[in-house]
Amino acid sequence: MSRLIVISNRVSVPKAAGAAGAQGGLAVALNSALRENRGIWFGWSGQETEEFTGHLDMQRNDGVTTATIDLEPQDIEEYYNGYANRTLWPLFHYRIDLTEYDRNFGEGYERVNRRFADSVRPLIDQDDLVWVHDYHLLPLGSMLRTQGVKNRMGLFLHTPWPPTRLLVSLPFHERLVESMLAYDVIGFQTEEWLGSFLHYLEKEMGLDIGTDGCIEYQGRRIVARAFPIGIDYAEFREGAQSAEADEAHDKLKASVRGRKMLIGVDRLDYSKGLGERFESFSRFLADNPDQASQVVLLQIAPPSRGDVASYQQIREDLERKTGHINGAHADVAFVPIRYVNRGYPRRQLAGFYRAAEVGLVTPLRDGMNLVAKEYVAAQKEDDPGVLILSQFAGAALQMDDALLVNPHSIEHVSETIKRALTMPLAERRSRHEKLLQSVRDNDVIHWRQEFVKVLFAGALAQGSAQDAKAGLSA
Repeated sequence: MSRLIVISNRVSVPKAAGAAGAQGGLAVALNSALRENRGIWFGWSGQETEEFTGHLDMQRNDGVTTATIDLEPQDIEEYYNGYANRTLWPLFHYRIDLTEYDRNFGEGYERVNRRFADSVRPLIDQDDLVWVHDYHLLPLGSMLRTQGVKNRMGLFLHTPWPPTRLLVSLPFHERLVESMLAYDVIGFQTEEWLGSFLHYLEKEMGLDIGTDGCIEYQGRRIVARAFPIGIDYAEFREGAQSAEADEAHDKLKASVRGRKMLIGVDRLDYSKGLGERFESFSRFLADNPDQASQVVLLQIAPPSRGDVASYQQIREDLERKTGHINGAHADVAFVPIRYVNRGYPRRQLAGFYRAAEVGLVTPLRDGMNLVAKEYVAAQKEDDPGVLILSQFAGAALQMDDALLVNPHSIEHVSETIKRALTMPLAERRSRHEKLLQSVRDNDVIHWRQEFVKVLFAGALAQGSAQDAKAGLSA
């Protein structure tokens, strides 16, 4: 049986049964696959070293083997803070105005990808399946091919893929995309991102795309397909019904003193549209003075990438907006925006979601957005809240029974907030029932199984072809 080798920028080490804390749905799904396939999860430890040695820290926890390497400070600055998060991330989220092009960033990106390839190569056996994740490691497959790896390899991109007219602004874009064609399976969150990728291949590289979406390139057949990711539905629903979730729900409900609540939970990032969200809520308060003192917005926004200037700027901007809005609409017993810069365990978040009458998920651009799915999964089915969802989130394609909005339109979001807060119970139940079915049927286990099935099917076909060739030559 083939092993599965998962490679990502960072590695999630499984917690022992009963250990404190909780892992995300992606980590749960990948750890499950690794246990089933005796696999290894390889990536960066998150730690610095003065001199890169390629030393592997191998651990085994809860049936999963992990292998990590440390990186030099220059690696982290050029590869991670630089090319990954100051070049590719803003470009892939259509923020060309924030995209930084620096030759050192590109050199650091390629250097660290080579270091990943050199370090993981000895771990890969002949029959292993290799699954690489995200924009940090786009050229890794090509570098492994250069080292003689003939295994089936897949890449899954968790972010959007930008339109061709934006991608061509990236220096050496041809080389980057060509390196991705070393993979056998390339997965995207939605058909839109897939379509943008295929359009680039046709327009910029002159490749023909088969009717099945497959690509013929240098004698190889590459499968490009959309694999929408989901949450670990069963695990999250169980957590949402736990005593910890109930306690978080009751505590938050008591604190708002009978007021209705909107909730947003987002990593602090300019792609999430938090500034526009705050302005939309401010417009709602101004346009509905009769409700202004009866509605609270709770925004949970854990900080991230604090070494990147644009992230420092978004934090300053949001703190300023919060103060301005609260100053205009608060009184001695009421503050309309609760802005919290910290994270919470998943079970507590589930309780918070259930306490909110409205889930406000309004990114300017998002590969999928699992908060939307978590909000739906956390609701009481007999009295559910309403999901307001950006039309530019990948999740919108699966969740069209949410109230879809254009997050750039302050008026549209403001009016939709009012509609959500006044929606009749029968309509809330009807919409939630359909949304919940979608979240349940398209969970992270289904996503993982679909991707691995396509990757493994190719391995079977490849093996059959090799057997047939051997038979003919015997």
